[in-house]
Amino acid sequence: MLTILGFTMIATFLVLIMLKKMSPIAALVLIPALFCVFVGKGARLGDYVIDGVTSLAPTAAMLMFAIVYFGVMIDVGLFDPVVKGILRFCRADPLRIVVGTALLAAIVSLDGDGSTTFMITVSAMYPLYKRLKMSLVVMTGVAAMANGVMNTLPWGGPTARAATALKLDAGDIFVPMIPALAVGLVFVIALAYVLGRRERKRLGVLTLDQALAEESETVLVTAGGPVARTGGGPRPGLSEEPAADDGLQGLDPHRETLRPGLYWFNALLTVALLTSMIMEVLPIPVLFLLGAALALTVNFPQMPAQKARLAAHAENVLNVSGMVFAAAVFTGVLQGTGMVDHMAGWLVDNIPDAMGPHMALVTGVLSIPLTYFTSNDGFYFGILPVLAEAGQAHGVSAVEIARASIVGQPLHMSSPLVPAVYVLVGMAKVEFGDHTRFVVKWAALTSLVVLGAGIVFGII
Repeated sequence: MLTILGFTMIATFLVLIMLKKMSPIAALVLIPALFCVFVGKGARLGDYVIDGVTSLAPTAAMLMFAIVYFGVMIDVGLFDPVVKGILRFCRADPLRIVVGTALLAAIVSLDGDGSTTFMITVSAMYPLYKRLKMSLVVMTGVAAMANGVMNTLPWGGPTARAATALKLDAGDIFVPMIPALAVGLVFVIALAYVLGRRERKRLGVLTLDQALAEESETVLVTAGGPVARTGGGPRPGLSEEPAADDGLQGLDPHRETLRPGLYWFNALLTVALLTSMIMEVLPIPVLFLLGAALALTVNFPQMPAQKARLAAHAENVLNVSGMVFAAAVFTGVLQGTGMVDHMAGWLVDNIPDAMGPHMALVTGVLSIPLTYFTSNDGFYFGILPVLAEAGQAHGVSAVEIARASIVGQPLHMSSPLVPAVYVLVGMAKVEFGDHTRFVVKWAALTSLVVLGAGIVFGII
């Protein structure tokens, strides 16, 4: 019964948000509460919610202060050179813009933190997508898939969890998987190329005046300059009239919050912060809390200016932290009622005996839906050891099982249980349901490509 109710609860949640019958926050809270009553454990709902909130509180704190920190860095101009470089590469070609999104997300993902990746990627690319009227779900989908492939880095989380759960060395899991993961990343870039061609066909290609080449963000962000267009038909809103206030002022090269004299301080502070995060000098929430406080104090020493910066980013902070705590209700009920355990047990019990010698393949296939419907902690610490034990009984090594277990990450990064995805859709102003409808098929295909490459190369 718990197995059926667990799958039904997840399916109900996904259907309601994709059909936009409920907001994600409402669905994350009300649906698990209702199913908790169905299970007959309504009296324990408070305990389950508190347990869920307690487990996700550090994540919520990290996201709150990370948003403030990177928001301040964007305000003061730290990422302006990155944006200029991307704009020079992308110009006003939708194909280049989508490919640039994939490349930027992959590069920034080297820090191992999805929230950071999405904040920087969206901040850099959103003005282009918005000004050229490109599909924002293409941006969120491509960024999520690129980050999902890179999320397998040993310091990204899943690989470390697999190593810990099976008592293996993270290097033994990750290093041999590099060729398969490289194929996955190439596939994401190729997919970005295809999606970019689709956008180019829909919108056409814009060519900017040569005089704007050195400062193209001014045209795309603040004013309608001389814009010519080839192909695709008329484009309302891209004439020579000034651009409307559409939220693109964040990259205004003349904004009052710029601090060019403190550029190298901010760059070194960010490098030190990310290095400390990778080296685990302090817990990540503490690092971002200290970083945000220091960034605000140095860049905006006056109290009114600090309050203004906090107010400017309050909406993002509230949206993301609220979504995380709402997700805590969902995960708390899913785990507290035992639904996750029963769902995992049902899946493992229904694996045919004939598949025993192919448990690495089975693990790879199962990792795609399981890491989407459950947390990484739940999968790697609860389900993976069972799969590894079943594999070892048929002569399949634990390290092969561990390698196969990380192939589901491209889809996992768009799971409703991943706090970082709410940073992505929130900053991009995309409905979570729209993002889900777009990305699930492509992300699942990316995971299968990684799995297939791993099998072809003899890694899995």
